[in-house]
Amino acid sequence: MMVQARSLPKSAKPHARNPPLAATKSLDFSAWVSDNLFKIVAVLLLAATVAALFFLRNAGDTAALLCFQKQAQELERIAYPRVDWSAVAPIADKASKFANFRSEKWIVVSVERYPTDALRRLVKTKGWQLLALGGSQTPSDWTLKGAIFLSLEEQASLGFRVVDYLPYESYVRKSVGYLFAIQHGAKKIFDADDRGEVIDDDLGKHFDVELVGEGARQEVLLQYSHDNPNRTVVNPYVHFGQRSVWPRGLPLEKVGEIGHEEFYTQVFGGKQFIQQGISNGLPDVDSVFYFTRKSGLEAFDVRFDEHSPKVALPQGVMVPVNSFNTMYHSPAFWALMLPVSVSTMASDVLRGYWGQRLLWEVGGYVVVYPPTVHRYDRIEAYPFSEEKDLHVNVGRLIDYLVLWRSDKHRLFDKILDLSFAMAEEGFWTEKDVKLTAAWLQDLLAVGYQQPRLMSLELGRPRANIGHGDMKEFVPQKLPSVHLGVEETGMVNYEIANLIQVEENFRECCAYHALQWAGGTNSPRMEVALWEDIQICSYFVRKEECRSCCRGGSFGLCVQVPAQDF
Repeated sequence: MMVQARSLPKSAKPHARNPPLAATKSLDFSAWVSDNLFKIVAVLLLAATVAALFFLRNAGDTAALLCFQKQAQELERIAYPRVDWSAVAPIADKASKFANFRSEKWIVVSVERYPTDALRRLVKTKGWQLLALGGSQTPSDWTLKGAIFLSLEEQASLGFRVVDYLPYESYVRKSVGYLFAIQHGAKKIFDADDRGEVIDDDLGKHFDVELVGEGARQEVLLQYSHDNPNRTVVNPYVHFGQRSVWPRGLPLEKVGEIGHEEFYTQVFGGKQFIQQGISNGLPDVDSVFYFTRKSGLEAFDVRFDEHSPKVALPQGVMVPVNSFNTMYHSPAFWALMLPVSVSTMASDVLRGYWGQRLLWEVGGYVVVYPPTVHRYDRIEAYPFSEEKDLHVNVGRLIDYLVLWRSDKHRLFDKILDLSFAMAEEGFWTEKDVKLTAAWLQDLLAVGYQQPRLMSLELGRPRANIGHGDMKEFVPQKLPSVHLGVEETGMVNYEIANLIQVEENFRECCAYHALQWAGGTNSPRMEVALWEDIQICSYFVRKEECRSCCRGGSFGLCVQVPAQDF
């Protein structure tokens, strides 16, 4: 018994050797992990990043995705361009067949197809030279008697620095045309497109073509009041009789402000270096307006009051400015640069706000004019996604620009300073900072002289507006057909109920909504007002509004038919 009892432990000895073997294997695995720790961490981080991006995009949490992307962008430092303005060498036109041509008045357009009827009329505008810029989609045999046409190859041969930053198929190639016109004697440039017909074929009848000397209109202009320091942008269409229409580039949260001015002030004319015209027919409207204000496929034919007086904007108040019905005088030629890192539908609008802010530095201002052109609605839709840079950033951009200050002592330094600051804030990218540096150097190279800086009124106490300084003007209420309802005397009630916007409007909602709607094949949108919603976003389902905007307080909801969800 004792022998057997002792033999039991002996039989277990082979099994007692297993723990050392297991320990050896554990040590081998630990050593492998130690040797490959960097690779393991890298793979895990990559997998986590892919999973996070996939989740954010599919969950529709655009706000979080934008935050993620913004943090990633902050890791990339933007280089501030260093430019010696005195070392810029002149660029002379020695290659083109128009080297010796000179004109003080230019009309600049971009073209993608053969000349339109509107362009055939525009080229006949007395005293003005038409310049057409081609792109990659322009027919190679494009020609129009009386016009100067620059193909892609001819543009490249001019030697301008900006050419390196311009896309081949976009209207922003007009930047080359502006430089060409300045190089060939331009003092005024009418920024146009190939679908607008100048009313009565006379630009001088509508715009202030001459600001100084013989032919200049020495007059006092109506001006929006600066009495409210919190108002930084206005809808000029209200002044010209269309309160239910808003221009592309107006922040969506301002759409509901349809009341006319209590009073205006006045300003002496002569420094309206940027002149924005109003378009009859199809005015400059955004896709939100275009897709929600139609009862069918009929073309827009909106008319504005031609008898309303032109109106100026004081420092601190802005207005959307476009690239197809705008007059620029030489002191504002630097403001013609079209940014390239934003969507095409946002490029000219961002340029307009950027230019207005800098225009105050030289004592200039923008004036909006009664109808100057008629544009026909081709009923051609463009994707909502093309406007994402507008609806996400434009309200914040305006507020930023009004508060922006620079301690630079020359205009071009201030321009470069602002472009850099806007890139740091995410309004555009470093590409537009480099474009700005190239653009300013090209301006100097073609003989442009920097305007002198003037005293900035912003930030200083302004004189009180006395009763004698107040000027009254009550705009007409012109009829329009929107949503199949002809507006007569109920505009205030109907439009105020249709579009209401509060301070807590969340811009991420608009971006998310437009991005979502852009995925559809332009279905007809139907406006639905929910009783339990005060202010809503655009082009999103009710549930998406609630999850995206804060506080459950929204506005106008636009819903795609259920079968499209």
